[in-house]
Amino acid sequence: MTQPSDETIELANRLFDYARKGATEQLAAYLDAGAPINMRNAAGDTFLTLAAYHEAPATVQMLIDRGIDIEAANDRGQRALTCAVFKQDEESTRALLRAGADPDAGQPSARGTAEVFGWPAFTEILAAVEQRGTND
Repeated sequence: MTQPSDETIELANRLFDYARKGATEQLAAYLDAGAPINMRNAAGDTFLTLAAYHEAPATVQMLIDRGIDIEAANDRGQRALTCAVFKQDEESTRALLRAGADPDAGQPSARGTAEVFGWPAFTEILAAVEQRGTND
């Protein structure tokens, strides 16, 4: 396997920075031009995991709309939904649930995170998935 060029690595790092910073339009332009949506960094994070962790709900929604794998786990077993719950980002949490993210997947899971930290609002949001099938 050939090593990526310095320019390729620099571009990949820039795209991951766009996800972290919530630079939705910039990231979308590269994805629309053919950048792989399910790319991972050295820690196994996807654009979605980073956007959810850094509280960028518009970026989260854009990635969902473009078909990113919402259940991809990083090297620590964390998924985007768990990251959104951990950061108490209700908008990203709801977007991921609407897209079908599993609140019990991953280690730790989103539900487990809400319970461990004693966040009843998020426990209720996650519980609503079973009650209604969606959570708007």
